[in-house]
Amino acid sequence: MPSDTSKAVIPIQVIDEPQAHEKRHVHEVYDQIASHFSSTRYKPWPVVANFLQSIPTGWVGLDSGTGNGKYLPLPANRSGETWTIGLDRSQNLLRIAMNANYGDTNCIREVVLGDAIETCWRVSAFDYAISIATIHHFSTKERRERAVQSLLQTLSPSHGRALIYVWAIEQDALSKRSIPISEQSSPGHGEDVFVPWVLSKQQDKSASDSAPERRVHHRYYHMFEKGELRDLICGAAHGMGLTVGSPREGLGPVADGMRQKIRGLEIVEDSWERSNYYIELRLWEVEAPDS
Repeated sequence: MPSDTSKAVIPIQVIDEPQAHEKRHVHEVYDQIASHFSSTRYKPWPVVANFLQSIPTGWVGLDSGTGNGKYLPLPANRSGETWTIGLDRSQNLLRIAMNANYGDTNCIREVVLGDAIETCWRVSAFDYAISIATIHHFSTKERRERAVQSLLQTLSPSHGRALIYVWAIEQDALSKRSIPISEQSSPGHGEDVFVPWVLSKQQDKSASDSAPERRVHHRYYHMFEKGELRDLICGAAHGMGLTVGSPREGLGPVADGMRQKIRGLEIVEDSWERSNYYIELRLWEVEAPDS
């Protein structure tokens, strides 16, 4: 555990109504720490950057939970254009996302105020989507699954691609966090925690002159354990009637010789990197051959 108890991760049980819990311990916190948080979030994660570099020219995508918008200008070093629209619940972070300079002043920045769990987009509106460190802020498994489904519904069923990142219980040696395991935890269900964000008086504009030198804001996270993100994705896909596997695996026998369209989701990569679990997905749509 860190020696400074103000920075220690705290195991919790979510007992409030989920939306009220998220409003208090996620949305309100990020609006209060937006400027300081953004100053520490400027370098793209390599796997995310590589994923965006692989997107074909002309595609339109969604960054669901864009935060300060650091991924909106990418990719910036190749010919052609892609267009990523950012979505977030924090007005203060979106203001930063619209105006920050991440090395590409010619990038078109479009951001929308909204919740990643809501289906506010036209079905199949996007060619690709990223959800980086967002789904772990939803406080029940059902809400996390709905957030995945909302993301998948926005994608083209024939070629849509997605990359999802969540924080992991398994932290690496460079992490400043140590994740305690509560007595109530059970295998396959991860861990609900508060992760503190410490502001100094100079950074906290709401602090009074008599306030303590440092103010701690507790952010809610569901820390995922190994295999949990994959299970969540599969559950969300099955709930949408999608086949999980490659297009070849989805071609089963055709009932009564009828031609039918089959939609599915392929897990391209499922891995852990620097204290995070991530999954890359590809949607597909095929017509089953005549029997």
